Amino acid sequence: MIAVHIENLQCSYGKEPILQEISFSIETGEFFIIIGPNGSGKTTLLKTINSIIKPQQGNMEILGTPFQTYTRKSLARLLAFVPQEVPSDFPFTVKDVVLMGRYPHLGVFGLEKEQDQEIAKEAMEFTDILHLATRRLSQLSGGERQRVFIARAICQEPQIILLDEPTASLDLAHQVRTMDLMERLKREKGITVVMVSHDINLAAMYGDRLLLLKEGKIVKLGKPANVITFEILEEAYGCVLMVNPSPLGDFPQVTLVPQRILLNS
Repeated sequence: MIAVHIENLQCSYGKEPILQEISFSIETGEFFIIIGPNGSGKTTLLKTINSIIKPQQGNMEILGTPFQTYTRKSLARLLAFVPQEVPSDFPFTVKDVVLMGRYPHLGVFGLEKEQDQEIAKEAMEFTDILHLATRRLSQLSGGERQRVFIARAICQEPQIILLDEPTASLDLAHQVRTMDLMERLKREKGITVVMVSHDINLAAMYGDRLLLLKEGKIVKLGKPANVITFEILEEAYGCVLMVNPSPLGDFPQVTLVPQRILLNS
């Protein structure tokens, strides 16, 4: 089954076009990563899939059903969103925040049942934050807060999870930990993972397929080796770089070339 199908999508802020003639599909159970330079429309595309932004034109289906037929609550049962900026001043404990993910499944009175508590516990165990359950968000590190909001998304029991730059403000260890967690979601829970990333090398290592955007249009869609080439990236990013096979596996590795090296060569 196709998780997300988009055809001829167009979005604008006022009269300024942000996304133009975007058409692609994401397969169920895929780790799909959207890359591209600043201002290319990556976050706008992710927010459009999550109905935060309404498109001016185009058709979109979620799990084979036209997007407009979903209510906000019914969509939240299928799709969870983790924003780039996760708040640190939420006056709630970790457990409280994770339990917020149960909202789409609660009854008319909005009261959690024992099953909801158990699902929240399992989500915290999966993200290795159960020991932080009684701590407040303000007491956590950036990496710990990121895992809290990922746990909240897992607690929704979605079939699709959307993440906007989840590794952007994390150190190297937490970047790999977050990406490994997403891979586990795909492998162990069968969740379709759709992520925006600025890190091309992480995208190459983890993505099943990559979508490269530039100025609101699709430059290339395909497996990492077909998207991450010298010719394609130099055209998209406008900088000098090298693309070589990674020593870690069958995927490319990108190395930026500093200006001082070019001047001395």
